[in-house]
Amino acid sequence: MKLAVFDFDSTLMDGETIDFFAKALGLEKQVIAITERAMAGELDFYASLVERVALLRGLPESKMREICASLPMMKGAQEAVEALKSKGYRVVCFSGGFREATAPACTALGIDADFANFLHVEEGVLTGAVGGEMMYSDAKGDMIVRLQRLLGVDRTQTVVIGDGANDLSMFAHADTRIAFCAKPILREAATHTIETKDLGEITKIIA
Repeated sequence: MKLAVFDFDSTLMDGETIDFFAKALGLEKQVIAITERAMAGELDFYASLVERVALLRGLPESKMREICASLPMMKGAQEAVEALKSKGYRVVCFSGGFREATAPACTALGIDADFANFLHVEEGVLTGAVGGEMMYSDAKGDMIVRLQRLLGVDRTQTVVIGDGANDLSMFAHADTRIAFCAKPILREAATHTIETKDLGEITKIIA
């Protein structure tokens, strides 16, 4: 048994889910500015997530679902997942974003499980509240340790792929750490870097 864990936003998916939501409300620039600072490690992840989701209040659930159903997958995502699974990996997605986005995407890609946060909806619209197990900067690290114990996998059998500061905690528990078009703070913690937007490049790294 081996374990591969992907980040979702700007890794498996080409963009940030919350930015697509914000665009629908005309708040794209405001949200992107906060997202970029959070991913660079300049802001506390939890505080930045709460602040950004609060701006989504009033977005119709139907519009949110429509956006989630049409998110652009990263080039090479399917190829990378299939290659890892052919080599005996359980492939999992961790996202500091939203399961409303990860669930359909991961089903389509054939990913074994996804862990993310949930947007609160009341009377058909987003309330601006969010909850879940991926809201904190150390959440991915905590979850990967739990999965390793469950699957009987150690760090030598674990591969992680991400792009932002909130991926650092899971990088701490894997011997193969791939920074994908990543922020400097994550590249410094990586064993491998990919600078082109093509997840198929992973097949050159994973034995």
